[in-house]
Amino acid sequence: MSKRPAQSQSSKQRQLRVGELIRRTLSDMLNRAEIHDPDLNRMSITIGEVSCSTDLKVATIYVMPLMGTASVEEAVAALARNAYELRRRLGKEMTLKYAPELRFLPDLTFDRLDETRRLFADKVVQRDIAAKDEDEDGDGDGA
Repeated sequence: MSKRPAQSQSSKQRQLRVGELIRRTLSDMLNRAEIHDPDLNRMSITIGEVSCSTDLKVATIYVMPLMGTASVEEAVAALARNAYELRRRLGKEMTLKYAPELRFLPDLTFDRLDETRRLFADKVVQRDIAAKDEDEDGDGDGA
């Protein structure tokens, strides 16, 4: 079994830069309603994050519709339906050797944030946090 070579820091930085460039470019395209799909143009979609594969040939795009304009599933389906046109336009606007394959997934960041807030608001968790704070305060005074 051969091990995969470790990814260099510069390679990771390039993935992040390309991902951010794709995010901004796609956001601009969606804001300008350049895609010929009335369903997609009617939606207001936020692109939260774009993560690129190490070879930059696949971009996973995390999206969330704004203010109830559509469900997450409808937004992902509309973007997936228009992935070819989005990829083609992305290739024209960006100076990459290859326009990456676009894969759209729901952005679950806000759901995770709500769940974290709910957990921190739980009485049992609050009691544990308070008990830990008291233990830390007590350790510094003795010895």
